[in-house]
Amino acid sequence: MPVILLVVIGAAAGYVATRLMRVNVDMPTAMVVGVIGAVLGGMAFRFLMASAGWVVMFVIALLASMGLIWVWQKYQGRR
Repeated sequence: MPVILLVVIGAAAGYVATRLMRVNVDMPTAMVVGVIGAVLGGMAFRFLMASAGWVVMFVIALLASMGLIWVWQKYQGRR
């Protein structure tokens, strides 16, 4: 199902994109360009989401480490 949806959305996007950019191509070419664009866009989106996931995980780990160091320094100061 996702592949069929990708083809339909890509074909529609290719058609709209060629009309918005005033490119005079036949319908099959517009559809192929749209499907290829949808595949490349989907891959870029997944890469960005995966990268953002790693960045978020790093930031959370950094903040947790800083909080732990802060608590450790406060505990050490009480002695």
